[in-house]
Amino acid sequence: MEITLPPKNDLSERIVLQNPHNIVIIGANGAGKSRFGEEIEREYPEQTFRISALNSVCIVPDSPDSPNSIARQFKEAFSEKSASQTQTEFEQLFCLLQYEEFKTLTEYKERLKNEIGVAIPVTKLDRTQVIWEKIFPHSRLLRKPDRLEIISDKCNNPYNALRMSQGERVVFYLIAAALSASPDSILIIEDPEVHLHRSIMSSLWDYIEQERPDCTFVYLTHDIEFATTRTGGIRIWVKSYDADQHSWDYELIENQELFPEEVYLELLGSRKPILFIEGTDSSSIDIKLYPYIFPEYMVKPLGGCSKVIETTKAFAEMKGFHHLESKGIVDRDRRTPHEIKYLRERNIYVPDVAEVENLLMLEPIIRVIARRMLQNEDEVFHAVKQNVIALFKKDIESQALLHTRHRTRREIEYTIDRRLNTIEEFTRHIETLTDNIDTDSIYRNILEEFIRYAENEDYPAILRVYNQKGMLPQSRVTHLCGLANKEKYLSFVLSILKEDKEDAATIRKAIQACFGIVQKENEEEL
Repeated sequence: MEITLPPKNDLSERIVLQNPHNIVIIGANGAGKSRFGEEIEREYPEQTFRISALNSVCIVPDSPDSPNSIARQFKEAFSEKSASQTQTEFEQLFCLLQYEEFKTLTEYKERLKNEIGVAIPVTKLDRTQVIWEKIFPHSRLLRKPDRLEIISDKCNNPYNALRMSQGERVVFYLIAAALSASPDSILIIEDPEVHLHRSIMSSLWDYIEQERPDCTFVYLTHDIEFATTRTGGIRIWVKSYDADQHSWDYELIENQELFPEEVYLELLGSRKPILFIEGTDSSSIDIKLYPYIFPEYMVKPLGGCSKVIETTKAFAEMKGFHHLESKGIVDRDRRTPHEIKYLRERNIYVPDVAEVENLLMLEPIIRVIARRMLQNEDEVFHAVKQNVIALFKKDIESQALLHTRHRTRREIEYTIDRRLNTIEEFTRHIETLTDNIDTDSIYRNILEEFIRYAENEDYPAILRVYNQKGMLPQSRVTHLCGLANKEKYLSFVLSILKEDKEDAATIRKAIQACFGIVQKENEEEL
């Protein structure tokens, strides 16, 4: 099936989607999502079938019936008098299911008169019941001649299905409505997360989509968490609608795992606070590690440190327009204490280690891994510590130079006067810019500090300043713990965190402690 999307306001050629199984239209309230769905319905009036959970609990006002709708099916099956006695789509749908049940069983009875071994036909009510009982495994639907009843494990007294709870009713309606659509329909579902508990939302729509592989599901939502559950389809971010031009500002989100950061600035859908981190590669250590260290946060990689800083700041400035809490984590990158203090005051945290790999070299983590691998944790940590100190001594001058370069560059950036109005003034300013920067003194002070760390065998201080991407293999921590390589070591750490037991708590606490202010506030914040 081809679906032509509504016109874009940049006057570009209309976008045509080929055989999409699901399309998620996501955008803030008032961005134009509903009109976007209405435009698709206008393009495909015979195929569109609208589903709204609100129609299962609210009285539906009189309106022209779509060719492919519950209301049209109901009017074709029942008299005008019956139609006037039903007020919600749920009631109409319930009558249609019972009507099909009676009609199918009557036809089956007639066939039995002439045929032997005829299989009992499966009705929409049968299929609805199977999915509904998967969603509510402690309840069962009972068929009675004149009604449908529910019996629960917690209560032996069955009750009429029309007395379902709101959640039970909505789930029943959504399943039955999707099953009632004509073959090859475009199902437009508005606010598919409404009245659904988070624990069942994803599995419910998975079951429904599996039951209707012939249909295309178009979801209209502002809920990021719901949107991320719909895999294998197309995501469209609707930013705004231009009524005069009858066009939309929207874009297709190509990456199926990560939304662009702008989405978070526009939407109100996230239920979790957001933790922005560096990186885009899903194989990077921080992207794999931080979701387990800060499980109460939605971890969102943004790329470079400047993007993390900008986005975290933007969220803080837009607090009046959304309810999202946001924080950021950036690499230490030889930052000075002054820089780190500045960032932390703005909810951007800097670990007390030079590289994210150094987090895996923390003493408590090495001890946990060694112990779990049936090694002597004291001997393993002592050997690793001595190896790291030896590596640091070998690289001490080059490391001091790296820190000197960074500090000098930052001094220059801070010293540049941006108020100069002519090129002549700016040129003279640049020529004298380094007059007061004593790079030799900076280098000597840093080198002396590093030498003290090595002489005092100050392992935490070395991890704080030592930028060495190859420290994990070169320190031989993987070999000493009995693991083949860096990847196996990281996988073992992650597997322990997934267990979420005592050792996981030890690892989590050690890494959280590396964020200073995080350690003090992890009960409330990070």
